[in-house]
Amino acid sequence: MSEQPAPGETTLRRQLEPAAADGLRAYAARTRESADQLAAVLEDIAANGLPPVEDCTPWEELREAHLARLAAQRPAVA
Repeated sequence: MSEQPAPGETTLRRQLEPAAADGLRAYAARTRESADQLAAVLEDIAANGLPPVEDCTPWEELREAHLARLAAQRPAVA
């Protein structure tokens, strides 16, 4: 029923091309860096509480800025 091998059964793993492996390692490093940044923010909030509202950016502004960055990366479809 399962696609996974039974315990003790060995399977050969297909090796990636060097460029694909390098790209995967780079993606893992970026993901790890993002996770570390998020963890640092959460630890700071846990230790010091939430920042004052005056120091925060409304989520609507963050959303619009992110959507603008995405639109700039993608050519318009006519």
